Amino acid sequence: MYSPQSLHRWGITHSESMERFSNSQALRDPMSMERTNLLNMAKLSIKGLIESALSFGRTLDSDYPPLQQFFVVMEHCLKHGLKVKKSFLGYNKSLWGPLEMVEKLCPEAGEIAASVRDLPGLKTPLGRARAWLRLALMQKRLADYLRLLITRKDLLSDFYDNSAVMVEEEGAVIVGLLVGLNVIDANLCVKGEDLDTQVGVIDFSMYLKNDIDDYRSGERNGQVAAILDQKNYVEELNRQLNSSVHGLQGRVDNLEKTNSKLIEELAIAKNNIIKLQEENHQLRNENTIILIKAQQQLEVTQVDVDVELDTYKQSRQGLDEMYNEARRQLREECQLRQDVENELVVQVSMKQEMDLAMKLLEKDIHEKQDTLIGLRHQLDEVKAINVEMYTKMQTSDDGMKQKNDMITRLEEKTNQITATMKQLEQRLQEAERDRWTAEDGARKFKHDFANKADSLQKQIAQREKQMLQLETDLKIEKEWRQTLQNDLERERDIVAQLSAEAQQINGLKKEFHRLQDENSQLKGICEEQEQALEELGCKLSESKLKIEDIKEANKALQGGQVWLKDKDATHCKLCEKEFSISRRKHHCRNCGEIFCNACSDNELPLPASPKPVRVCDTCHALLLQRCSSNAT
Repeated sequence: MYSPQSLHRWGITHSESMERFSNSQALRDPMSMERTNLLNMAKLSIKGLIESALSFGRTLDSDYPPLQQFFVVMEHCLKHGLKVKKSFLGYNKSLWGPLEMVEKLCPEAGEIAASVRDLPGLKTPLGRARAWLRLALMQKRLADYLRLLITRKDLLSDFYDNSAVMVEEEGAVIVGLLVGLNVIDANLCVKGEDLDTQVGVIDFSMYLKNDIDDYRSGERNGQVAAILDQKNYVEELNRQLNSSVHGLQGRVDNLEKTNSKLIEELAIAKNNIIKLQEENHQLRNENTIILIKAQQQLEVTQVDVDVELDTYKQSRQGLDEMYNEARRQLREECQLRQDVENELVVQVSMKQEMDLAMKLLEKDIHEKQDTLIGLRHQLDEVKAINVEMYTKMQTSDDGMKQKNDMITRLEEKTNQITATMKQLEQRLQEAERDRWTAEDGARKFKHDFANKADSLQKQIAQREKQMLQLETDLKIEKEWRQTLQNDLERERDIVAQLSAEAQQINGLKKEFHRLQDENSQLKGICEEQEQALEELGCKLSESKLKIEDIKEANKALQGGQVWLKDKDATHCKLCEKEFSISRRKHHCRNCGEIFCNACSDNELPLPASPKPVRVCDTCHALLLQRCSSNAT
């Protein structure tokens, strides 16, 4: 056991020694012992770094020893309980995996991760993790990033064991201690530093203390506590000011938006007011014009009313006379009614017979219309077939012409080939003759001129060369002849195909002529049926006119047409204009409907009245058509 004085020399107070002693007695697990040791080392390194930074200056470089020891301690804390992962090269324990997950939890950490990946000198995951720690410290967000990481136990379980420092409570304590490092400004050059090959060894000599150091450390702790309190107060004020600034900025934006909307609405309202004033002015002008026109129309209508009153008085006398005549005619018609009723029975029987005849005619007409439609469809199909056959004939004629031209060309080529073959055969015979003559000359020269052997050998060599050339020419000519024969056979096959196609075209011509004959026959049948249908249509129209005459006669015999009452009619039946003082009502004597003067300004004699009477335009046209059909 250590004495209190020895512990004091090592920079450890009595309370800390008791705490460590109790922890060593309570936690006999080696992992828990490692966690407590790492926690104590983290406390010492963070405390020493803050104290030395306050005495040395708040801006630190990468060569500062307490800062290097701090990174070594943090590396040991992050490596504690790290799971071993298998890879192709063996087993690997990497810090870069959990630190890289911070990018997903906090988007602001993406800049650090991207800059670490882009550093050219880093080749190992451990070097990237060391660079990440340095950049996070320079950004003063190391405590925030690690706090986010330790809160996600589900993500840490993929990288750490259950008894690791980052998973247990010690990790939260270390993260809380890291908040004090925000006081320090670190200026670290990560780009040129070799972080892959550094050896992380903790130097315990930096943390050995004496009594003077304790006294100084107490004063420094007080200074640090005061500075941290001031920093926390300033940060709180800064946060409140930022929140109030954001709130005021939002209000200003909303007010600007509402102000712009109100300005736009005001401009729209002004434009609408100007338009409404213009429309009001136009409406007033139109109102004065309408009043002037109305006064003019009233004056005109007053004149028309006076004229109508005069005409009414004159027409009243004529109506009285017509009324008396109508009473006389009514008496005569009552006498004739009894005779007409007997004739009516006969007419009813005639009507029934006519209805039966009409039904039979309609059936015949429908059947003939169906047959006519079918014939027309057939005619259209035949026309389409004729057009297709005509186009096929044209294309086949063009093909025949082209093929005939090809045949003539091929014949010319064959003649040329035969001529060239004959020439080649002649050349071959001449070459053989030359060869024989050369051989004979060579023999004679051997016997006769033994002394001239050298010259003869030269000539023989030349002759042999000529012979070799002639043989090669002969081989080439033979190959050419064979290719020409193959071309001739192909051309003959093509000629045979063309002749077969010509025969097919002749067959198509015959089919085309046969279809033309059938088309002419079908056209004749169609024309005959159209003439028959026209005759049936004329007969049907005549029979319809007769039926209408019979119907009108029946109406006249049954008691005349039904006259429409004046109260029931407010508009003209044809032009649908409203009746007024200037536009009077007039009854049509044929149909009994009420029309205006313009639509009933016609007079024709009717079967009921031999004198010409007023009829409407439709009845006038119908009666004229009936009279013309009867006259024909």
